[in-house]
Amino acid sequence: MAISFTLPTIQNWSCHNCGGCCRQHAIEVTEEERQRILSQDWTANDGTPTGDSLFERHAGPPWAKRYRLAHQADGACVFLNEQGLCRIHAKFGEAAKPLACRIYPYAFHPAGKQVTVSLRFSCPSVVVNRGRSMKQNADEIKQLARAVVPEGHERMPPPALSNRERVDWSDLLRINDAIDATMAPTDVPITIKLQRALFWLNLIEQSRFDKLSGARLTEFLDIIQQAADEDIQPMADGRWPMAEIPTSLGGVQFRLLTAQYARKDTAADLSSGWRGRWKLFRAATKFARGRGNVPALQPIFREVPFESLDQPFGLPTESEELWTRYFRVKVQGLHFCGPAYYGVPLVEGFQSLALIFPATLWIARWIAASQNRTQLTAEDVSQALTISDHHHGYSPIFGSFGFRRRVRTLVQMGEIPKLIQWYAQ
Repeated sequence: MAISFTLPTIQNWSCHNCGGCCRQHAIEVTEEERQRILSQDWTANDGTPTGDSLFERHAGPPWAKRYRLAHQADGACVFLNEQGLCRIHAKFGEAAKPLACRIYPYAFHPAGKQVTVSLRFSCPSVVVNRGRSMKQNADEIKQLARAVVPEGHERMPPPALSNRERVDWSDLLRINDAIDATMAPTDVPITIKLQRALFWLNLIEQSRFDKLSGARLTEFLDIIQQAADEDIQPMADGRWPMAEIPTSLGGVQFRLLTAQYARKDTAADLSSGWRGRWKLFRAATKFARGRGNVPALQPIFREVPFESLDQPFGLPTESEELWTRYFRVKVQGLHFCGPAYYGVPLVEGFQSLALIFPATLWIARWIAASQNRTQLTAEDVSQALTISDHHHGYSPIFGSFGFRRRVRTLVQMGEIPKLIQWYAQ
């Protein structure tokens, strides 16, 4: 199958065997993969369980059982060895691993006649842009794509533009390219680029497109992008406007959203039963109130006062490059709407994607405060992004009615630009 790709050329990646993905992901396997692993005859001498103990029942009725790889007591995959390497890979080669393991951290999304390639920033090597260029990885990417991109992908319809409007692939990609163009300049702060994109996408959401396409759409995009640039710019003295304080209701919605990003849902966490669910319920109640200490949702955090995380921590200048690259990789790869993000329309998908910025900075502040610091470092931001992007687009709760309603509430209240500014202070 010949596939034409759009690669994120601004991004580099190679695996550096940190083992992080083997500790935080639950890997579902097909029946074919399960039988193949069973036929590999693992024994106690290999350092693994044997037979069906290599798997955990995941879900499904008795006649359609679903399985995932078992995990060790510390949450690590049963095949992860003491050196942080995969035993299957070491003994039988990469091709013998489950497909989900081989694909990570790539993500493939149909885009008309093209297939876009994105990456997951839950991988630390992606975050720090470490490794080979995507062009150098092109052959590997093509081999993986043949295994995951369905036949007839070019006939898949484009994501909706908004809740009431649809356009064809060519026009949807025009609008997506315009988002990328807004996020591209390196001499504009990421906070301003996000607010400009949200500004003109709000106009897109209010517009009708039955007679607006092709060259006329391009002209319209130029006009509204220029309007965003003129409306959101420095003051006369060159300073950017002061951050507006989010409302109390906006703060409640934002904290609950951020708590979803800060959770650690490993296989061990997911199988913790009613005690784990009760613990999460109690934590959600505390996040909604926003008083007292923040409940530590995973070992990297300690309990600190909620109010301490609303003080200015600063945004490291080194993080500007990371944020620009992050949003451009997600946008270029359509990794924020349609099939890649719970089937949501493009405008809503970008609004949700934009919220990952203040949510990640809140988590970064929590990391710093847990170490008795009141100033963010670039490492805090990088580490926080691996935590938040682990969930974005992959945890079912983010596609739920409740979560989507929370995003819409923040949009309708005009809170997202405030949150972006407030947590970048």
